[in-house]
Amino acid sequence: MTRIVLVDDHALVRDGIRSLLESESDLKVIGEASNGKEAIEMVGQLTPDLLIIDIRMPVMNGIDAVEELTKTNTDVKCIILSMHDSEEYILKSISAGANGYLLKDTDKTEFIKAIHTVRDGGKYFSGDISNVLVNNLLGANKPLVKEESPKSKGENVFDLTNKELKVLELVLSGLTNQQISEKLQNSKRTIETHRFNLMRKMDVKNLIDLSKKSQKYNLI
Repeated sequence: MTRIVLVDDHALVRDGIRSLLESESDLKVIGEASNGKEAIEMVGQLTPDLLIIDIRMPVMNGIDAVEELTKTNTDVKCIILSMHDSEEYILKSISAGANGYLLKDTDKTEFIKAIHTVRDGGKYFSGDISNVLVNNLLGANKPLVKEESPKSKGENVFDLTNKELKVLELVLSGLTNQQISEKLQNSKRTIETHRFNLMRKMDVKNLIDLSKKSQKYNLI
């Protein structure tokens, strides 16, 4: 039996994850916490096998909590479960010692597979997350390019993930966040996050500027 502690500052999210996990006979949720500090205390009290933890929470975020647990050499394994797929969060999580990283729109089959993989001593990162890690290992993560000369088509000067490039294409085709979420079979909240990351990485404030810069750098 794999004993699990859930950490998320939204009770409804924890309830949903608990319901999903406890439908599996070999998984048991033994505790819940709403921030990183509570998570560390609960790990000390309950000694779970696995911690499933969000990133953005009050008091102490998930990355700092994972790093603290790694430093104290606890045996608990940690999976980050987040709506954020930015390179910064992913790479910081791995550096902190996370054994896996999943997005919150992951389906049940992949979620359970990730838990079993990490429980058995492996690492698990969903498809888009793996792309970020591969790009980083290949040295593809370069500083953001602001207003330098345009690059040839296909050169990803803003380090956009494959999913972000797809969302960019659909945004510029005129689709709404809801239409994009239906087309890509992701939650609307996930699409909103991708769209926010696009605007941040490309250093634009509105759709017109996004379109102009995408054309300038041959991203569409």
